[in-house]
Amino acid sequence: MTLTLRCPAEADTRALGFRLAGLLRPGDVVLLAGDLGAGKTVFTSGIAEGLGVSEPVVSPSFVLARRYEGLMGLVHADLYRLGSSAEVDDLDLLEAAADGVLVVEWGEAAAGCFPEDHLLVRLEADDTGARTVTLLRRGVWQERSLEGVVA
Repeated sequence: MTLTLRCPAEADTRALGFRLAGLLRPGDVVLLAGDLGAGKTVFTSGIAEGLGVSEPVVSPSFVLARRYEGLMGLVHADLYRLGSSAEVDDLDLLEAAADGVLVVEWGEAAAGCFPEDHLLVRLEADDTGARTVTLLRRGVWQERSLEGVVA
């Protein structure tokens, strides 16, 4: 099942992530897809805020993964620079996020490294700065309501 929303401004993308955080449970995996500048880190910062993370969220592009503490743990990973599923497996992201939520930028290409039960979020920016955000539910996510995400 798919839900597509339009976010006219960056603040709307962050707010969408914040609302999604209210539906997340320990062990959830959220894979993010979108071009550079599409809003993946902004969306993740909204999730972090919704999970009670007080520190600023920054892109983990060069460190590959960052862990944040809030109401539950958040592991924010970026697979952009990785070239193989073996490299993804070496990060042991699922174990690192076992007690919280795993959000993976550039995760769609490595979806086979993650559980079938995940939420795929595709972000597309247009030339006005607006984003189209598509939420694709996989596995048990198909049975979960996303009503709390729609404002």
